[in-house]
Amino acid sequence: MADPILELTDVQTHFPIYSGFVRKRLVGTVKAVDGVTLAVERGEVLGLVGESGCGKSTLARTIMQLVPLTGGTVVLNGKNLAANSATEMRETRRGMQMVFQDPYASLNPRMTVFATLAEPLLVHRVCPAAEVPARVARLMETVGLAPRFVQKYPHEFSGGQRQRIAIARALALEPKIIIADEPVSALDVSIQAQILNLLAQLCRSMGLSLIFIAHDLSVVKHISDRVAVMYLGKIVELGTAEDVIDRPRHPYTRALVSAIPTPNPDVERARQRLVLPGDPPSPIDPPAGCAFHPRCPYAQEKCKLAVPPLIADGPNREVACVRLGEI
Repeated sequence: MADPILELTDVQTHFPIYSGFVRKRLVGTVKAVDGVTLAVERGEVLGLVGESGCGKSTLARTIMQLVPLTGGTVVLNGKNLAANSATEMRETRRGMQMVFQDPYASLNPRMTVFATLAEPLLVHRVCPAAEVPARVARLMETVGLAPRFVQKYPHEFSGGQRQRIAIARALALEPKIIIADEPVSALDVSIQAQILNLLAQLCRSMGLSLIFIAHDLSVVKHISDRVAVMYLGKIVELGTAEDVIDRPRHPYTRALVSAIPTPNPDVERARQRLVLPGDPPSPIDPPAGCAFHPRCPYAQEKCKLAVPPLIADGPNREVACVRLGEI
């Protein structure tokens, strides 16, 4: 990429496990994120998908510096975030914001909508205090809410409205990139469509970059330019949304795509699903070689010997599989 807004290089986020109350000793490590290399272009929407527990949310929090980085680098606009001081990080946060999965949990129930949206403006001194009410009103209109609701509390809104407020708060500092961690998974289907269309519209009109985390591949295909598939802390496939979802190459991606329901009942009955045996391995003790090989229907002995790197598989396409081309 010529000028990426965000670059991740061999990012690792590990959590130590201790035993004992008086004399603690290290007994293991949870490798939640284990060597992710990724870049996001300016104005791009990158979808991040995978099963629960694969490390998507931990990666999002690592990018935001909400959890400590164990190894690797996170570079935003050319600046290494791990090297930032507390003062520099506070300024950097103006350019990167996050929308969490549960808007009721991410909004302070004791603060009105006005106080919630005004707080970042005042803390970062974006504008004089006299201009804050007008800015808050514009933010409300941007996300499709009437400004007259600013004196209400979060519990007085529906789930979709609360998520719009959370998006408005993320937009308050005019960031260059937003990380949305499953922002529609707790909403009704009709409300999901409204939030997705809102995010897509904001990306186009404001030139935002967006990392969109979700389980639903049909939703990801609708909004994303590229898709990264994550399994047990690693990226196993990366490419355009059309390529990854319509023509999956990694066996894990194929299993995810086969689970997408088809609206045509005749097609749905006739198609064959690729059902993976067992559960994902523990990130405390991942298997040797390819972490997916215990569940892979195409696994061979060589899959246990080395961790497959992401290798090019055509233009703008990367896959981590030692049997690439054989299956």
